[in-house]
Amino acid sequence: QVQLVESGGDLVQPGGSLRLSCAASGFNFGIILMSWYRQAPDNEREFVAAISPSSFKTSYANSVKGRFTISRDNDKSTTFLQMNNLAPEDTAVYYCKAIVGGVHYWGKGTLVSVSS
Repeated sequence: QVQLVESGGDLVQPGGSLRLSCAASGFNFGIILMSWYRQAPDNEREFVAAISPSSFKTSYANSVKGRFTISRDNDKSTTFLQMNNLAPEDTAVYYCKAIVGGVHYWGKGTLVSVSS
């Protein structure tokens, strides 16, 4: 079955960096667009970034452009989100998502807290 497992969340000070990982299994990872979303307390889940199967195309939310970088390693079936210059408003649970066979799959998320 499809599984997505996020890791790498932590408490970090403003201006700091984190690298999130999403390990995927149960589907042909190399042909699926992968994306990251986040959900802050009392907010709706929002799009953060996406990457095409070949890594040729990426897209970002305006709020993270220039600070976050999405990448993937198809040999390891893993997607990454490098987050630099983190700010308190980046505090959220971060989820990765894959659409396989028309079904939306989500991981359980990893918590990123940005605070001094």
